[in-house]
Amino acid sequence: MEFNKETLKKLFPNLAKELGSSENKVAINSVRTDTHAGEKAASKRFMHYTPDVIDFIRRCDTEQQAGEIIDYMEKKGEIKRQYAKKLRKQLKEKGVRSFGPKKEEDYYFKHGEPLR
Repeated sequence: MEFNKETLKKLFPNLAKELGSSENKVAINSVRTDTHAGEKAASKRFMHYTPDVIDFIRRCDTEQQAGEIIDYMEKKGEIKRQYAKKLRKQLKEKGVRSFGPKKEEDYYFKHGEPLR
C-alpha cells in the first residue's frame, strides 16, 4: 500500500507530525544482520547504565585485582580519595565478596530484559 504525504497526514496526523519533526530521533550506530544475535545483545534493563567501581570489583577473583581496580578508578578521578579509602578498608577487613557475589561472564546479557 502506498500513500502520498497528504493522505498520510489525513489518515495518521500524529504519525505524520512525528515523522516530519526533528524530535525523538535515534541514532543508529551499528547494524546486525543476525536478528537473533541482535535481540540477545539488546537489553532494556541496563540501557544507559554505566558500571561503577562496585560493578568492576564484583568481577574480580582476588583482593589484589579489586585493589588494582580501586587504585585505577581513583587515579582516573572516577572515585574520590575518601571513597577509595573506604573501599580499601572494606576489602581488607571483609574481602572481595563483601561487595556482592561475583558477576559472571556476560552478566548484563543474562540479567537484562530483552527489548520488545
